[in-house]
Amino acid sequence: MNLDAIDKQILQILMQDANTSYVDIAKQIHVSAGTVHVRMKNLKRSGVIEGARLNVNHNLLGFKMRAFSGIYLEQSSMYTEVLLKLQKIPAVVSVHYTTGPYTMFVQIICKDSEDLHNILHDQIQEIKGVQRTESFISLSESIQRPIQIMEEEE
Repeated sequence: MNLDAIDKQILQILMQDANTSYVDIAKQIHVSAGTVHVRMKNLKRSGVIEGARLNVNHNLLGFKMRAFSGIYLEQSSMYTEVLLKLQKIPAVVSVHYTTGPYTMFVQIICKDSEDLHNILHDQIQEIKGVQRTESFISLSESIQRPIQIMEEEE
C-alpha cells in the first residue's frame, strides 16, 4: 500500500497516543473526522494497522526484570519446533530469528533474578534443540519510541 502524507500523519499521531480520537487527529492535520475514519478503515484493511495494544507498566505489576537471551540451537532447522515451545512460556514476550552468533533472540519479562533463573533453567534450556543461552539483564530502558514514518523536511 502506498501511504500518502495524510496516512503517515494519522499513523504518527496514533503511534504516539493510540487513544487520540479521530476528531482530534482531524483537527491536528486539518482534515475532516470522516476522512480520518475512512483512512483508518483502509489502513486496517490493508494490514498496515494490525491492532491496538495497551502499554502496561510491568514494574507496578511486580515484573521488575527485563532480560534478553540469545539462544544457540543444536541445528537451525529446529527453529520452528523451539519457537512453538517458547510461545508457551508467558514470560517470553518476543522472539526474533537472527543472524550472528545466536539463532534466536528472546525478550523475557519476569519478577526478579530467581524468576529469570527458573525461566532459563527450568523452561528454556529444557527445550529439545536448545544448546545453550546467553543472557543480558536490562538495567534501564532509555529510549522506547515508535518509528518515524514522516520524511524529514530539508
